[in-house]
Amino acid sequence: MIRSLYIRVVLTFLVSVIAGTVIAFFVSTWIFEEKFSENAKINLRNFGQDIARIYKTLPPHEADSFVSEMKQLDSYYIRIYEATGKFQSYGKLNGHKPAMVTMEQIQKVIDGGVVQDTPNGIAIVLLGLPLKTETGTKAMFLETIAPPSASFVAKWGLIFAICSLIAGSLLILVASVFLVRPIKKLTKATRRIAAGDFNVKLNIKQASELGTLARSFEDMMHDLQQLEQMRREFVSNVSHEVQSPLTSISGYAQALKQVNLADSERSRYLDIIIAEAKRMSKMSDSLLKLSLLESQSQQLRLTTLSLDEQIRRVIVALQPQWTARGLQFVLDLETLPVTADHELLNQVWTNIIGNSIKFSEDGGMISVSIQHDINTVTVRISDTGIGIPLEDQKRIFERFFKADRSHSRKVDGSGMGLAIVKQIVSLHQGDIRVESELGQGTTFIVALPITSSTE
Repeated sequence: MIRSLYIRVVLTFLVSVIAGTVIAFFVSTWIFEEKFSENAKINLRNFGQDIARIYKTLPPHEADSFVSEMKQLDSYYIRIYEATGKFQSYGKLNGHKPAMVTMEQIQKVIDGGVVQDTPNGIAIVLLGLPLKTETGTKAMFLETIAPPSASFVAKWGLIFAICSLIAGSLLILVASVFLVRPIKKLTKATRRIAAGDFNVKLNIKQASELGTLARSFEDMMHDLQQLEQMRREFVSNVSHEVQSPLTSISGYAQALKQVNLADSERSRYLDIIIAEAKRMSKMSDSLLKLSLLESQSQQLRLTTLSLDEQIRRVIVALQPQWTARGLQFVLDLETLPVTADHELLNQVWTNIIGNSIKFSEDGGMISVSIQHDINTVTVRISDTGIGIPLEDQKRIFERFFKADRSHSRKVDGSGMGLAIVKQIVSLHQGDIRVESELGQGTTFIVALPITSSTE
């Protein structure tokens, strides 16, 4: 199977030209042969009739002498047969093989009939005419021996060129239909996608460049469909997340307009409004942060610091939260310098450890360990909390996604933290995954290169 479009186009052109030339040759030869043979028959018949008149007018010996000196013998070969099959010839063959004449043909001509045949190809005509002489009726057979004239050759060449052009053009036209068909499908699909329709099936099975382009186009179409779905979900999620604090702010702002509102109630309403405003501000900051990370417009500021020391500082900063819940930390932190953007990594550890604190039962335990090989460091953060359902584990790194925590106490959060974590780890050319069972706790595993580099 020819996979290269370039080779297919070249071969299509060559096959079309060769096939068109062959077809044109046979067609033009057929046309030329018909026309030339017809012309040769007319000329030969006229010459034969002239010979017949000579023998009818002159005595046989004078007629023989007259005919033997005719200039037309350069182009014609004459045989005059007796009834016995004996013949007398006029003209030079010049290597030309004379046409075979049978006794049946001789007898037919002597009886007054006419024989006409083209036994040896283009313009080679055999004509048999009865020849009446003083000694009786004889059979005269004439045939052409000269090659086609220059004018006829020129006409044949012109006919051949025209037929070749027409046949080759038709073949290329037909072949181009099959070559262009996949491109037309792609063009039609592009228009449908531009109109917002992503349910397009190309059904192009070729293995050439067009097939590769079609498969890439289908992949792009699938990605665009997912992107459109994500855009719609994003708009829906933002609207939902913004609507809740706005509703609270609007409601409590209306309540503050009451004249007889107690100072304590007024203060509580103001605190709620301030808290909801901070929540919206935090969500806005998270969206901006995630947008910058996804567009990679934020360059990594690489420094070499001790990873274990950074994690310990995050745990100390969160101490008020976990000590209030009676949680314990078990640390297995090997001293290890890592080159990375430690400001961004600080957000990773803060978010993951903060989630472990939020979703751990009171009195639970959180363990953090560091392991490494030559090129990679792996950080495991495990808790003994409520766990994450299996169906939610595949989506926890999506923006605005919140796992089902209905069986646990309500916790604050916009669902943006783990999406930011995932993007930061990806920027460091690392990987993050989660292992969890309901009621058994959750483990986040972060793998990072010891020496990160920007792309």
